[in-house]
Amino acid sequence: MVQLGPQALEACWSLDQAALGGFWSRPQWQQELEQDRRPCLGIWRGEDLLALACGWLVADELHITAVATHPEQRRQGLGRRVLGALLSHAAAEGAQHATLEVAAGNQAAQALYAAAGFRTAGVRRGYYRSGEDALIQWMRLDRGADPSQSPGGSAAT
Repeated sequence: MVQLGPQALEACWSLDQAALGGFWSRPQWQQELEQDRRPCLGIWRGEDLLALACGWLVADELHITAVATHPEQRRQGLGRRVLGALLSHAAAEGAQHATLEVAAGNQAAQALYAAAGFRTAGVRRGYYRSGEDALIQWMRLDRGADPSQSPGGSAAT
C-alpha cells in the first residue's frame, strides 16, 4: 500500500475511467492528490494501479471520496485492503468517524462497506449525475481494529 501523490495523476484518472466511469476530471484528481488532508492510498502491480481509496480528513472525520478497483482485478480483496488501509490511516490521524455516499444500486460496494462496519444513516435523493440516489453511510473508527481484516467477502467497487 502506498500513498498516492501528484505523480500518480494519470494512473488515478485511468483507474477512475475504467472502474468508476469518469467520476472525476483530471483537475479534480490533481487537487485530490496535492492536498495533505486528502489521503489517497493505492495498490500497484508494476506500472499498473489496481485499486485506490481516497478521502478528506475534516476535524475528527474521514469523508471517503473514492474507492475503486480495476474491473479485471475485482473479487480478489483489493478493495477491502485499500479501504482498510485508508480507515487505519485516518484513525491514526485522529479521525473518530468515517462517512461516504454509495449508489443505492451498487450492491457490491454496499457489501464491501458493510463488511468494513459501515451502516446506512440516510439517503441523498438524486445525488448522482444519473439521478440515482446515494445512501449515506457512517461508521465509528476504532483505533485498535484493522478494518481490512473484518469478516465477510470482498466486493467489487
